[in-house]
Amino acid sequence: MHTDPALPQSRPAAAGKSPAKVALITGVTGQDGAYLAELLLSKGYRVHGIRRRSSLPNTARIDHLLAEGPWDGAGLTLHDGDMTDASSLMRIVAATAPDEVYNLAAQSDVAISFAEPEYTADAGALGPLRLLEAIRALGMGARTRYYQASTSELFGRVRETPQRESTPFAPCSPYAAAKLYAYWITVNYREAYGMYACNGILFNHESPRRGENFVTRKITRALARIACGERQPLSLGNLDSLRDWGHARDYVEMQWLMLQQAQPDDYVIASGSQRSVRDFVTAAAARLGISLDWHGAGLRETAVVRSVRPDHVAARHCVPGQLVVQVDPRFFRPNEVDTLLGDAGKARRALGWQPRCGFDELVDEMVQADLQSVQRALLAAAPLETAHAGRATPLAFTESAQPASAAHDGAVAVPSPGKRAGGRRAGS
Repeated sequence: MHTDPALPQSRPAAAGKSPAKVALITGVTGQDGAYLAELLLSKGYRVHGIRRRSSLPNTARIDHLLAEGPWDGAGLTLHDGDMTDASSLMRIVAATAPDEVYNLAAQSDVAISFAEPEYTADAGALGPLRLLEAIRALGMGARTRYYQASTSELFGRVRETPQRESTPFAPCSPYAAAKLYAYWITVNYREAYGMYACNGILFNHESPRRGENFVTRKITRALARIACGERQPLSLGNLDSLRDWGHARDYVEMQWLMLQQAQPDDYVIASGSQRSVRDFVTAAAARLGISLDWHGAGLRETAVVRSVRPDHVAARHCVPGQLVVQVDPRFFRPNEVDTLLGDAGKARRALGWQPRCGFDELVDEMVQADLQSVQRALLAAAPLETAHAGRATPLAFTESAQPASAAHDGAVAVPSPGKRAGGRRAGS
């Protein structure tokens, strides 16, 4: 195994036990990376993560993994690197000698990809190529298994519904075009070099760890604020967009399963059910005790409060007729994808995978997490209001720390059990 003096070495395997598997995750500080790191650590893996250096701390989703862990002989180590820098990827792959590589890093905001197409392609298309080539050039192609996070955005202007592995691709954004290259270069390295390399075509998957720039989290965060007294309505784009939404925790389990098979293959990961953005808003509001009335169409569509359940916090702040949702043309994509619905039948048959969390449970978990976050912010601000007694000082709604997903050298060692970090959290 290639080693780096800066890296903590794994403890020797106990008698009769195999050495822990080693996994390398790019984009470990993102939603999927955090859930995947948890899963692998629970299975006894030694997990290395690549984070992109940032001027601000960006490890909020994995701080609990850095500060504590009940894992037997395994731990989490962070490395600074970047998908746009081949030298850092080569160095990290050589130092960690992973059994499994999970490439989750990308510039994943579809709207931003239209504003920054070159960077999107550099990270999302050439980044996977750099990582695959590092594995091959270091002579690890025969033993290291590679997972590439692909996307339902590949289907774009869909040719059939539902979409499955055989559905033709028709990408509609620079993000999707970059991911299309990543998909095919993964297939190419599998076929040309005999590498165990897989694509997971993930449909939309959400959680309380989703970034607030994604529509589902934007919805639950804004509605929680409105329920607690915020008067600014939620502004959205295309309310008619239809998506297949699942829970990220279920989807990372599928990512792991894909690398445990005898032969590599590509799989759709989807819930198999579809809702509109409007449906998501209605469901999220209902969990806050708010019933909505929708009026108008297109750019003139709005949602107002119809009624509020008296046993919910919103009853103290929301009134019938209050504007809750409005449409803003700034949030429409230059090239809209109207409908996505996945068929994960192949994964169910071949891998026995089944999503555990349904749509209602997903929405409820996200809403409750954001409601608690907003309420904590209000409680923290309450002493400030008391200190300004006699002055009209409204409570401020503060943003929670939610780093964007990312993917970097200076290894940050994370103590294994019995070696607590002394209260200092390593910092995506």
